[in-house]
Amino acid sequence: MESASYDFIVVGAGSAGCVLANRLSADPSVQVLLLEAGPRDSSPWIHIPVGYYKGIVNPAIGWGYETDPVPGTHNRRISWPRGKVLGGSSSINGLIYIRGQAQDFDHWRQLGNSGWDWDSVKPYFIRSEGRDRGADAFHGADGPLGVSDVHRNELCDAYIEAARQAGIPYNDDFNGARQEGVGYFQLTTRRGRRSSTAVSYLKPARKRPNLHVVTGALATRILFEGRRATGISYLHNGETRTASVRRELVLSGGAINSPQLLQLSGIGPGALLQSHGIEVVADIAGVGSSLQDHYQARNIYECTRPLSVNDEVRSPLHKVAAALRWALFRTGPLAIGAGHVGLFARTRPELETPDVQFHFIRFSADEAGGKLHDYSGFTVSVCHLRPESRGSIHIRSADAREPPAIQPNYLDTTGDRDTMVAGMQLARKIIAIPAMKSYVRREVLPGPDVNSDEEMLEYIREYGSTIFHPTSTCRMGQDDMAVVDERLRVRGVEALRVADASVMPTVVSGNTNASCVMIGEKAADMIVEDSR
Repeated sequence: MESASYDFIVVGAGSAGCVLANRLSADPSVQVLLLEAGPRDSSPWIHIPVGYYKGIVNPAIGWGYETDPVPGTHNRRISWPRGKVLGGSSSINGLIYIRGQAQDFDHWRQLGNSGWDWDSVKPYFIRSEGRDRGADAFHGADGPLGVSDVHRNELCDAYIEAARQAGIPYNDDFNGARQEGVGYFQLTTRRGRRSSTAVSYLKPARKRPNLHVVTGALATRILFEGRRATGISYLHNGETRTASVRRELVLSGGAINSPQLLQLSGIGPGALLQSHGIEVVADIAGVGSSLQDHYQARNIYECTRPLSVNDEVRSPLHKVAAALRWALFRTGPLAIGAGHVGLFARTRPELETPDVQFHFIRFSADEAGGKLHDYSGFTVSVCHLRPESRGSIHIRSADAREPPAIQPNYLDTTGDRDTMVAGMQLARKIIAIPAMKSYVRREVLPGPDVNSDEEMLEYIREYGSTIFHPTSTCRMGQDDMAVVDERLRVRGVEALRVADASVMPTVVSGNTNASCVMIGEKAADMIVEDSR
């Protein structure tokens, strides 16, 4: 079959890829191809906020990844949901809008990445944001990505008051002047519906005749002439197809798929590639290394009163009522995301910025995506914002259909272990304060048998999991392990960039989706600038 030719090819229609497709195709003189391995975002559950709870375990729209046994978690294999659908993980995530700390981006600049400090990236956050509260010095109101407040609730208000009594300041905007504090999250929704990048960026651009979107297209190999990327090979409807690129190829597959595709294409650790019979195009040791992720552990409580989502959807009649509330008013249990109240705190007073994040969630279950408990329950999830542990993503074979080996190395350092224990103990302290204590019948997990720090660490090892924020496997930098430069160009080759969570030099201090959208916006500007 003759290969079609495009000016730009974007591989992966996720949080950054849909942004790139929109911005690059805004020039009617260029032809843009967007490839997505998953289907269209046609499932209604994708667009209902609480549908994330189904989406993260739905094999029809997810990759279904699982880690290798993790030594720090008693050698457990941990499920790693990632979106495989238009919108990528922005179509299945918990919708929480957090940018991170200004210091995160200033640190990126300190590592040698010019143009990635807070003052440089802030305009891209503002440009992307359509906040229903309106614009101010930190926020945009006219951007594609819907950002909305959550509805308040008695149980959530009680938790906020307890945290304030524990010395945590109130904060009604975690993305404003400071992140530290307790308050309600904002969600990536617009008029009660999920604002994925497929909805907010890709859908408005689909009518452009110069934008070509192919779903069900699994990229298998980047094509090269010498060291210049010239196209992509992909599987579609059981056939191998190719597309050639005139200007640049951009990988936006995320922290797992982008390093996997680079390795399959001959870019990565030379010994690894040769062991799978892959010809080395560029021996870059850092491809797939430097993996970071936020590890979480949960405290689960039974409530003294029926104020939990568990109560609101318990019976068929409750479910019908909840559906009507959402259909008519865009409120109720179907309008919630993966957290109602957020809390950012320092586990040590000498720290300049928060090192732990709490998600207060008005429901409870044994695991993400699992059946809600029969009792009135709520959850406090704790994660370490700046883990020291580093893992890897490495191919197992030369077959793109085989999932790579994922080793996050959770809890690999004393600092990570101590921070998680301190965070969990702080979560307990807040629950014990009178403003909240009257709402608690019992602590289900960790439970009364877990008291000492040593016992808490064992609980964290046995019951902790990912909070779905993998990054840094194609990280930006100037050192020998860096994969891309500050313009996101892959080192050692030409006409190839990466733009997604994998390029983050270090994981941001919070949920990662907003920063991925920012990366897509900034990458689009750089690509256009460099092509002039």
